[in-house]
Amino acid sequence: MTRRTVAAFLTPEGFAQPSVAAVLREGSVVTEVGRYAVHAIGSRGSRRRTPCGSGPVRSAEPVLLVPGFLAGDASLSAMSRTLRREGFRTYRADIRANVGCTIAAAAQLEERLEEIAQRRGARVRVVGHSLGGMLARGVAARRPDLVAGIVTLGSPVLAPGAHHASLARSVDLLVRLQRAGLRNLMAEDCVAGLCAQQSFDRARAPLADGVDFTAIFSRRDGIVDWRACVDPAARAVEVRSSHLGMGFDPAVITAVSAALRPATPLSAVEVDRGQSA
Repeated sequence: MTRRTVAAFLTPEGFAQPSVAAVLREGSVVTEVGRYAVHAIGSRGSRRRTPCGSGPVRSAEPVLLVPGFLAGDASLSAMSRTLRREGFRTYRADIRANVGCTIAAAAQLEERLEEIAQRRGARVRVVGHSLGGMLARGVAARRPDLVAGIVTLGSPVLAPGAHHASLARSVDLLVRLQRAGLRNLMAEDCVAGLCAQQSFDRARAPLADGVDFTAIFSRRDGIVDWRACVDPAARAVEVRSSHLGMGFDPAVITAVSAALRPATPLSAVEVDRGQSA
């Protein structure tokens, strides 16, 4: 196995791994936690002053939240609580830790969507953070009958391999542990073989006309190349957040809420893909 475990085709020309120092930008996650705490306290007081029966209109379409790589449903619990207060009916992806074969993860996600769609009698809107967004993008292309729209958060759909060296080392460790006999971690084929290629192709497949797509990204992202998150098929919305903080930063959650209500105008962001990461 080569020193770089992830296949070169997952980092097409024009994209690159963030610099080693880029991870320092992730330190703003502390500030983002603080902003969420302040926002949550303020929202609690506002709810107490709101007359009964005058809350937000409940959205007819259910919302499924999909966590990022190495993360579980708990990583999006803050976003789920806020969206519920705003009238959305949210669901977990039933993922404890998003690791393993992405093809298998996509199949699991598809089953979960079928379950929710049948229960609610409506197509589902999917919010995916990082790898979760890439999985959502692939399933949405395959099953437009289940998915009304997707919102990706810092998901490097155009170049999954354009991630920080620390993340690459985590992938390498999982591959080594899998080769040593531990199961359901990360097979080499899933990051460098046919499985990786199939997953990459699925995440770039055309979306049906009836599937809404918003890609939320941040130039402050210290984990992935932000340029890889701006899918040409999506409405691109820029926020100022760390990669890790996207799950609970109030400004990001506001953008997600707007994207989940198609009637709400969202301004697309013009992006110069020639700008350095």
